[in-house]
Amino acid sequence: MRITVTDACIFIDLIELNLISDFFQLDLEFHTTVEVLNELFQEQKQVLEAYKDAKKLAVHNLHEEDFSKMEQFHFPKGLSQEDRSVIYIAIQLKAEIVLSSDKLVTKCADSHHLEYHGLLWVFDLLVDNDICSKGKAVSSLQYLLKLNSMYTTSRMKKEIDVRIKKWGE
Repeated sequence: MRITVTDACIFIDLIELNLISDFFQLDLEFHTTVEVLNELFQEQKQVLEAYKDAKKLAVHNLHEEDFSKMEQFHFPKGLSQEDRSVIYIAIQLKAEIVLSSDKLVTKCADSHHLEYHGLLWVFDLLVDNDICSKGKAVSSLQYLLKLNSMYTTSRMKKEIDVRIKKWGE
């Protein structure tokens, strides 16, 4: 199983799209940090706590020495403490994948030679592994366009439209 460190935006979108149970069926080892969980609403935290309790999600609690070590990393100025924790724990775990839809996080992951992917990659895996039907994926992508304006930019919209066309046939 590939070690995957996930940030808040991925969890938020998957919970809102009712795809979080599908997500945890992927053949990946999921990790995140307490800092990421603290970015979520209480109801969203409770959803993820269930996966933590079921040992499907490892939640790392960073300590003072971790934060001191993080100070030695060259993080972009605009990267939040929560997002820094994702990159830091990915490096510490020698994670194979950072999951984030945040451009600054993915740019930082790349600068640290970490493989990174976003929500659309998750959709691809869900469909390719027959965890999520094509029809459900199409309707979820259509809802995502209404839910999160980040995905309405021309590049992202184009990527979504390609998948809707491919899976809607």
